[in-house]
Amino acid sequence: MIELLTDPAIWASFATLAILEIVLGIDNIIFLSIITQALPKHQQKLARQIGLALALIMRIVLLSMIVWIAKLTDPIITILGEELSWRDFIMLGGGLFLLWKGTQEIHHSLEGDEEALSGGKKAAAFSFVIGQIVILDLVFSLDSVITAVGMSDQLFVMIAAVVVAIGVMLFAAEPVSKFVHDHPTVKMLALSFILLVGMMLIAEGLDVHIERKYMYFAISFSMGVEFLNLWAAKRKRLKREAEAKQ
Repeated sequence: MIELLTDPAIWASFATLAILEIVLGIDNIIFLSIITQALPKHQQKLARQIGLALALIMRIVLLSMIVWIAKLTDPIITILGEELSWRDFIMLGGGLFLLWKGTQEIHHSLEGDEEALSGGKKAAAFSFVIGQIVILDLVFSLDSVITAVGMSDQLFVMIAAVVVAIGVMLFAAEPVSKFVHDHPTVKMLALSFILLVGMMLIAEGLDVHIERKYMYFAISFSMGVEFLNLWAAKRKRLKREAEAKQ
């Protein structure tokens, strides 16, 4: 064990995998930030913490079942000449769920259906939100674990990388959620990312591989443009306030 801890290759594998898991976790944070906004303010933080805790537990459990995970990629049925595995069905289901949820949230944001969550329905919303988080945690965890298995053959390295990634996500969840909540345009952009990820999951489920770098480039470029828009809007607001004081 000591020899493994002093092996530079082990540390390089851990660092690479941890960074990759953090990048993959961006989807989780964005989803948590948006879906928990349907809850009363005093429940939002708890829901995010429960969601990330469940994500950590699922990842560790799945990592301990590597042999079973490997079997999930074996074809179980052929439909219209397309061989599908359990992983494909999970990806397809998760992708369709993201498309449905993203479209629903966009509708609620533009049509003002947030009022439907008021009154007595708020108490029931917590379990409903947690249920949706569990579904997405399963999809993202499976994707994360398959990536981890492909990057390393040391179980303790994979678990350590996942724990670090979830820790970073837990730290980032609050500021990301606040930022998304304070800027409606960012929320709308994040919802478009959810639709993009959903479409990518469906493509993966149909064995159409899409390089993640293309998706992350599109997300990064769009966020860069939006940050410039926010910066420009802030400068205009400060200029107007300065002129008003004169």
